[in-house]
Parts: sequence; structure tokens; C-alpha cells
Amino acid sequence: MEENQTKSPQQPLLHYWGNTPEQEYYNLQGIKSTKSFFTSPRGLKLFTRSWVPSTPTPPHGVIFMIHGYGNDISWTFQATPIHLAKNGFACFALDLEGHGQSQGLKAYVPNLDLVIDDCLCFFNFVMTQNLEFQDLPKFLFGESMGGAICLLIHLKRPKEFKGGILIAPMCKISDKVKPKWPIPQFLTIVARFAPTLAIVPTADLMEKSVKVEEKRVIGGMNPNRYFGKPRLGTVVELLRVTDYVSSKLCDVDFPFLVLHGSADVVTDPEVSRELYKLAKSSDKTLKIYDGMMHSLLFGETDENVEIVRADILAWLNDRC
Repeated sequence: MEENQTKSPQQPLLHYWGNTPEQEYYNLQGIKSTKSFFTSPRGLKLFTRSWVPSTPTPPHGVIFMIHGYGNDISWTFQATPIHLAKNGFACFALDLEGHGQSQGLKAYVPNLDLVIDDCLCFFNFVMTQNLEFQDLPKFLFGESMGGAICLLIHLKRPKEFKGGILIAPMCKISDKVKPKWPIPQFLTIVARFAPTLAIVPTADLMEKSVKVEEKRVIGGMNPNRYFGKPRLGTVVELLRVTDYVSSKLCDVDFPFLVLHGSADVVTDPEVSRELYKLAKSSDKTLKIYDGMMHSLLFGETDENVEIVRADILAWLNDRC
């Protein structure tokens, strides 16, 4: 199966692209890839990957990538860094705490401030291990919850990155998927005593995120994805952090590209419009894609995915 082919598979796949072995597939794409574990300063063992061009010329830039809630870097998320590496960018990512192959209770993220520290330590480690990248422009890339983490990283280290690519960023949890009053207030109280309980009622995020039915099937084959109900402590933390991010939009002051589908009911495109309006950045770009849903870079039709990819590459190339 080729990348982004939408024909429904008859049996479970080894990879989102089919059953071609990883290294053989990367060679066919003209890139090099590695995977390893990184131990964060707090002792967490975090799974990491890299995707870099195999050409002898230096990359155009370095992109540090952050996945969304319940996702990981080893399944469909890979489609984007593979594409970027094919087009001259060195990409690095890690499975966040409690996600993918990293340590931690599945989908339990009690403190995003610590997650941000994990990311920054990993990014710094990458740069110390790849001295040839020192003078290249560095960018952040985040999908959904990862987009909010990118903004938090920028607010913490405002001068460290040349820009950010924010894909349907979770700057605020959409009222369309947030539990109705008084459920959030009740859950916040219960979370103090049982934060790991996976009982928060929510819509089927795969159904709400991925437009193409065949791609929902492929997404559902991800062996590391979390499909259970959200954990109380994670939801309370996401509510806290998104409230904070939405209050700090006016402090965002770095070049950014924010992309959102108008039909997204997981994160709110209106908040992306608000980010674009309020941010101090002199270099800021907003694109709202009519009729597209939450999963812009995999769940849409192949034609729509290519439109989004082209916009990302054009933005990056203009800044390198």
C-alpha cells in the first residue's frame, strides 16, 4: 500500500503505508530515519524518532514535532515528517509521557509543565548531538494538543525558535466536545481523589477527526493509540492549560502558520482566528480550509492533504 492510499485494507497492517519494512520504505522515500529512547531529567524513558533527508547537502531547517492527545509518532503521524524530510527538512519527535512507547500510564498527563520540560530537554539533546544543525533555523510543529504545547514552549522560550506550525491547535477545548455543565465541575472534584480514572464522557474522536472512512480503518489499526475514555486528571489538566493558553494569545510573538478546518468539532477554528487576531507577531498566517475536519494531514482526502502539505512547505521555504 502506498502512502495515503485510501483503499480499505483487508487485514491489519504493520505500518500505516502497508507491510513494507520500515527501513526499506524510508529508503524508497529517499530519507534516513532512526528511533531510540531518551531519558528525561525526571527519569522518564521517552521514545523518539528522527526523519532526515538522505542527500549530502545540509537540510533547509530543523523541525521539532509534537503529536496530539491519544496519538503517537509511529503510525499516521509519520506521514508528515516523512514528507518534510523528502523536501529537505530534518524532523525530530518524541512520544509524550503516557503516549505511544514512552513511559507513563496510558493517556495520563497530570502536568503539562513537566511535559514541556521533557520536550525542551530532548530538543536541546538533539542539537548537541547534531552540531551540523547548529546554524539552521529551528521550527516547532504541533497537532491539536501538540499545538498548544508549541505555544507554551514559545511563551517559555520566546527567542529559541524561528517559528511554529500549528495544526488545529487546542488553544481551547471546543464546547462541541467538552462535557456540559455540571459534569466538568463534578469531574474536577472527583479528579482530586481518583485522577487516573478513565471515565470522562466524550465523543468518538476518530469519528470526529477523520473524514475518509478508509482512513478511519487505518487509524484504528494503530497498535499504540489510546482509544479509551479520557482520564480525569488529564482532562482537568487540559482544561487548566487551554484556559491559560487562551488568556495568553496576545503574548504570542513569533512567526507562525496556523491551519484549521472549518468543520473541525474537536478544536475550535474560531480560537485559531482569535490567535491570529490577538498575537503580537508581525509574521503570522492563518488558513481555514472550508469543509475540512480535525485531521488535516491524514484524515482528509488525498487531494486535501496535498493542499495542506503544500501550504506548510511554502511557508517553511519562505523562512529558510
